[in-house]
Amino acid sequence: MKHTVATFQKAKQDGQKLSMLTAYDYSTAKLEDEAGIHGILVGDSLGNVILGYEDTISVTMEDMIHHGAAVARGAKNALVVVDMPFMSYQSSVYDAVYNAGRLMKEGRANAVKLEGGKEVVPQIQSIVRAGIPVMGHLGLTPQSVNAFGGYKVQGKDRETAQKLLKDAKAVAEAGAFAIVLECVPAALAAKITEAIPVPTIGIGAGAGCDGQILVYQDMLGMFSDYTPKFVKRFANIGEAMKDAFSAYIAEVETGTFPATEHGYGISNDVIDKLY
Repeated sequence: MKHTVATFQKAKQDGQKLSMLTAYDYSTAKLEDEAGIHGILVGDSLGNVILGYEDTISVTMEDMIHHGAAVARGAKNALVVVDMPFMSYQSSVYDAVYNAGRLMKEGRANAVKLEGGKEVVPQIQSIVRAGIPVMGHLGLTPQSVNAFGGYKVQGKDRETAQKLLKDAKAVAEAGAFAIVLECVPAALAAKITEAIPVPTIGIGAGAGCDGQILVYQDMLGMFSDYTPKFVKRFANIGEAMKDAFSAYIAEVETGTFPATEHGYGISNDVIDKLY
């Protein structure tokens, strides 16, 4: 059964936890989908884990469209959410609606995600009015890393905690069907979750959220440039991959691969007649 924004809302009402992971290609999306994931985020985190950038700022609309369409081809049941990259929606409401439309038409998204609180309410309202589902994103919003002065936990004092709560209410009222809470103290995330009618999806925000999301390379040990505190490694696929690569290199160098069973035969009569 295809998961939709209605699925997410019903999960909130029923107290069912939602699971999400990132994906950036067809093969990974297909595996996650077959495992039963509720939602797949084509995150602008692809700037870090796929393209090797130091941050997400350099990711373009073309990057998101390209990877979004690949994921959509592999995900038959999961809700596919595609990130709106930096400066694709901040500049104006017109740009926000236009670029969200491109992600739906060309990137084959089921929904789009954008970062920010009250300041992006007009964009959320207009995108939703255009018939495009919107997922919000509060707390540590990576596109604003320069304004934050680094990757820091958000909402640790009364003033910033109150702002996060108000922003969450504003984003929900604007029409967002769900909100990602990133690097937010667990107790604050739980309070926000209780205060708004739409699901919260936590990443470094504790177990009180309505769902959880991780970058799949982090949870599989495939990305080692840095490991956030909130990441749990569910498998060490990165080491297994390196072991397999090393074994392949060794067999190629020693001539044990490819073996006879890995090749195709031809009649000796054909070979003997060649000149």
